[in-house]
Amino acid sequence: MVSVTQQGDDILFTVQGLHKVWAFKSSLTIPRAHIAGARQDAAAARDLSGIRALGTAVPWVIKAGTFYLNSQTGLKPTFVDVVHPEQTVVIDLHDEDYQQLIIEVEDPAAVLALLEQPQ
Repeated sequence: MVSVTQQGDDILFTVQGLHKVWAFKSSLTIPRAHIAGARQDAAAARDLSGIRALGTAVPWVIKAGTFYLNSQTGLKPTFVDVVHPEQTVVIDLHDEDYQQLIIEVEDPAAVLALLEQPQ
């Protein structure tokens, strides 16, 4: 699971608990201006086939880390941290190392409201 908070003009994505170990990452800081869009999308969390670059993948249990997904175009990877698809938020990025974040959050509606606030 990932917590999402705002720090000035940046959005901080903090990987929680043992997910830090599974994802090989503890946090990501993304400038709000680099977020192209966000949506709640359980289907995206169920279609995570591709190549694991660094992380953990246990079918039907957890996917966490950096992945090159078959469903993605482009050369940039996607950061994934999902156990419960129904709690998944997909965040599209530009001008970042990742092209997308597919993350499980405690309250998807609150995260979407935070990300949709004007700059």
